[in-house]
Amino acid sequence: MILTVTPNPALDLTWRVDRLVAGGTHRTDTGASRAGGKGLNVARVAHAEGASVLALTTAGGPVGAEFAAELTASGVPHVLVPVAADTRRSIALVDEAAGDTTIVNERGVNPTDAEWGGLLAEIVDRLPGAGVLVVSGSLPPGAPESLVPMLVAVGADARVPVIVDTSGPALLRAADAGATVLKPNAAELAEATGIDDPVEGARSLLARGAELVLLSLGADGMLAVTATDLLHARLDEPLSGNPTGAGDAAVAACAVLSAEGERDPEVILRRATAWSAAAVLMPLAGDISPRWRALEEQLRVSRPDPASFRKDPS
Repeated sequence: MILTVTPNPALDLTWRVDRLVAGGTHRTDTGASRAGGKGLNVARVAHAEGASVLALTTAGGPVGAEFAAELTASGVPHVLVPVAADTRRSIALVDEAAGDTTIVNERGVNPTDAEWGGLLAEIVDRLPGAGVLVVSGSLPPGAPESLVPMLVAVGADARVPVIVDTSGPALLRAADAGATVLKPNAAELAEATGIDDPVEGARSLLARGAELVLLSLGADGMLAVTATDLLHARLDEPLSGNPTGAGDAAVAACAVLSAEGERDPEVILRRATAWSAAAVLMPLAGDISPRWRALEEQLRVSRPDPASFRKDPS
């Protein structure tokens, strides 16, 4: 079973417009509303692909009630810990003409210590039956600095691989705690480590204690970095669409394979890159296109010169 934890869930609202104009007025068809947050997107993708999952998160207030109703209707197995604060919202504006998406995320409200304790208790109770623990997404402002390291530690104590997809100081704390896999994108990696070179940035996370770094490069594909290897996977031509859930799909692929006992970085990289690309083809985060198998076959995988990813200083 894949156990996902979403520390800062959101009700995802998505609208599609013909062309997004700053300062303009836009008309659009009725938008889509979906229970989201990165861990829930991971759970949706894995569940849709036949994996056993359980999504753990919080919900509160009127937005939380809508969030809970949609999640129940989705059929994704889940446990919601009640909190007093209203669940946050995330707004995605998809520009059909440009083929890109503008995101506005509410920051969220930090749960109380007792509410965090309730979530942690649910995690600990279910870890013995898990094959992998996924901790995915942002943390609300004021969240305990010990939260992510504690989750990595309880996973390690249960001998369960832990995949973490987060950013900022929490990414460094996850590495220090010995997370099995970290999945930043290039901007998150540079911001957290202060290192512009993506390969060196990834290796700095390995030096802190992580085993594998899956690094999203957007249209340039994905890197898998270990202490002894560097692999790059990409398609010949980038795909246009909605990239909002691409990273979550990559984490889902890694989680599914990890729960099956797969540890080969190349196998994980291929699947993660294919599912990430397949997510871009779908209108909403949490879904992947059935074309992912064909995309996986089209991938080019190489062992590149690390220097090829350094930015030109000029």
